[in-house]
Amino acid sequence: MTSLYDAPAEDVIEELTETLQAESALDEPEWLQFTTAGVDRELPPEQEDFWARRAASILRKVAIDGPVGVGSLESEYGSAKQGTTRYRVRSRQKSDGSGNIIRTILQQLEEAGYVEIAEGEGRTVTPDGHSLLDETAADVLEAGDDPELQRYA
Repeated sequence: MTSLYDAPAEDVIEELTETLQAESALDEPEWLQFTTAGVDRELPPEQEDFWARRAASILRKVAIDGPVGVGSLESEYGSAKQGTTRYRVRSRQKSDGSGNIIRTILQQLEEAGYVEIAEGEGRTVTPDGHSLLDETAADVLEAGDDPELQRYA
């Protein structure tokens, strides 16, 4: 039986994005066009399917690393801040991703039944969420159009 770990992450996220959009399990909020995806970003996300793609990625992260909280996902979706562009003299620092985006996606995934709260630990994936991820990974490997996917089979 194929599991989430057997297929490449990019392909699973791509397929899961299409599945979540087809189910209409997620509603993109109106404020998304005005917010940024992190503290260090200047502009809002430009991808058309950003909300569904980020939700698919978060669902996969919670399944692999769970139980996780919003804070650890913020650091996961953050990026490295550099010093000045001329000298790069400052040591590396991390900036966090948007907690509001992550929190809202997790709440929507809870309403859809894919994620649940583990008291005092964070959020974990429900059996329905695991089965969705495993079925998606199996679909990715069955498609197998790419010769590179043969090594995962």
